[in-house]
Amino acid sequence: MANAVNCRNFVIAGHAGSGKTTFCEQILRKGGAIQRIGSIDAKNTVSDYMADEQSRQASIYATPLNCKWKDNQFFFVDTPGYGEFIGQYIAAVRAADAAIVLVDAIDGPQIGTARAWKHAKARKIPRFGLVSRMDKDRADFKAVITQMRKNHGANVVIPLYWPVGAESNFSGVVNVLFDKDIPADIADDVAECRQLWMDAIAETDETVMERYLEGTPLTDEEIRTGLRKSIMAGSTIPVFAASATKDIGMTEFMDSVVEIFPNALEYVPLAGGPSSVKDDGEPFGIVFRSINDPFSGQLAFIRTVSGTFKPDTDVWNVSKNVKERLGQLLLINGKQQTSISEAGPGTIFAVAKLKDTHVGDTLAGGSEVKTLPRINFPKPVMSYAVTAAKSGDDEKIASGLRKIIECDPTISLTRNEETHEVLLSGMGDQHLAITANRLKDQYKVEAVLSTPKVPYRETITSSGEGHYRHKKQTGGAGQFAEVYLKISYNEGGFEFANEVVGGNIPKNFIPAVEKGVTEVMGAGPLVGCTMERIKVAVTDGKYHPVDSNEMAFKIAGRMAFREAIAQAKPILLEPIMKVAIHIPDSYLGDITGDLNHRRGRVLGMEMEEGLQIVQAEVPMAEMHKYATELRSITQGRGSFEMEFARYEQVPGNVASEIIARHQAENQSEE
Repeated sequence: MANAVNCRNFVIAGHAGSGKTTFCEQILRKGGAIQRIGSIDAKNTVSDYMADEQSRQASIYATPLNCKWKDNQFFFVDTPGYGEFIGQYIAAVRAADAAIVLVDAIDGPQIGTARAWKHAKARKIPRFGLVSRMDKDRADFKAVITQMRKNHGANVVIPLYWPVGAESNFSGVVNVLFDKDIPADIADDVAECRQLWMDAIAETDETVMERYLEGTPLTDEEIRTGLRKSIMAGSTIPVFAASATKDIGMTEFMDSVVEIFPNALEYVPLAGGPSSVKDDGEPFGIVFRSINDPFSGQLAFIRTVSGTFKPDTDVWNVSKNVKERLGQLLLINGKQQTSISEAGPGTIFAVAKLKDTHVGDTLAGGSEVKTLPRINFPKPVMSYAVTAAKSGDDEKIASGLRKIIECDPTISLTRNEETHEVLLSGMGDQHLAITANRLKDQYKVEAVLSTPKVPYRETITSSGEGHYRHKKQTGGAGQFAEVYLKISYNEGGFEFANEVVGGNIPKNFIPAVEKGVTEVMGAGPLVGCTMERIKVAVTDGKYHPVDSNEMAFKIAGRMAFREAIAQAKPILLEPIMKVAIHIPDSYLGDITGDLNHRRGRVLGMEMEEGLQIVQAEVPMAEMHKYATELRSITQGRGSFEMEFARYEQVPGNVASEIIARHQAENQSEE
């Protein structure tokens, strides 16, 4: 293995269809890892080797790859561009020292491009752009650069290589800083880029700035040093041009990876991790991905941050505070696995069958080090109720889904205690459909996904009084209890008060009254949902020294509460979700109109990474299929995030429909 200085680790990202997988194929071919590049249509690419990726003809998983290039070792990860699989990219960014974002030469920056920039920026790693598919008709490098500059700034996005030949005549690239033989038709564009670079380079060092302002030419070494400083500081985003299919601009890109991408010793530190990286010594790394391999079992992918991992040794899972035993260390290119004798800084390797180690865990040589921050995965935005297709398979489904979730933390499996449904949640309908297919293919059990119930709640808008006298006489001791109570709306939640005076109800029976009340509150009068925001005060009652008991007072409390509810004008409440929708500006009118149709409220708008972010509040009942419908409205260019905000009253006309539907369902069950 190469030492850390000669190791380059980067993630490849971009919008779906921007050519990432073909780009990775060409890197592998040029690096000698494969003999010829595969194609997505032929289903023979190295990274898209899973069956569900081949059937969709698109990347679904983050696939670690590696090759050598001119005495340097490259570790890079091909990531999916669809928003529903964003968790794969977020995990890969944690393992990377740099991000190269592909932007399609025809379509320009899109939602997937913006997501890629955003998460790389949050990780504070250097960012690079590459205008891909430059050999295609209608490819327009200059238009793409103009849009990128609009999104990020003219002094930030600067081409490092400019294409030679337009559209289908793309024949090569020139380095705007060092190449001298520049075709006349691009001379002005190259000169402009060189000037922007020289300004950025001068700003990295005061001495260099003084010489530059004095008009003294900078040396090539000063230019190279300043270029790296500017990139590493995040002040600039260099842009390349290439055609992976025709291998134009690829050599220049791969040479630049060696020259200006950070090496493994320049790893951007995280809180809890080492402040400096060492080539040897105690190992320290993070698990950023996990897969269930049909032959090797569970494979954990680890990025070495510092030190060196070795096979057949013990390490400490700092996150779980348990010891793990490493077996073989594997370098993986798709289906191909190669054993290695050590894994130093920057290396991405895999280990099979770790017992207690999962995505996000920190591994180290000892237990005295701090754990790295957990990977911050997005919250699910869509849920289905999941049931077994075959009776008795519920536990098999739960077991299989737990194993899938270990590999994909953007999926969750929960039980909603209010609706009594088991919910499978993820980033969209495609994400969840693929999860169900994996469950069937890998674990041989079929799940049925259906629209989940909305966890409505009920409350009251007025006050009410209730009274119930419970008297039951049997052969022996009877039952007797009498309860008077008052209820009122209480914004702070449920409150129970004992206002009985004179001992008309002994204190030891008051908890039984409360229990009767809470039982009724678990199934309100309108649609049988949980009641909330109610104050209940027991004001009076009677008891019998022989016949009174807890059961009698629970029954009396329950019946008195029901009488009070009937007077207190019960209403239906629904969960309101806070939604952030990321869209190109051209879809703003369509989205706001659709939100109004969904009873949503637009709270505001802002720009980020060239996209409009619409902040809104929308009832949960209107959001179940929003991932699918947003994709349709925006032709796949929109995404959204969603979280619970609060409960609000359902409008009267909508509430009437919900109540009528509930009553009809109850009658049909009877």
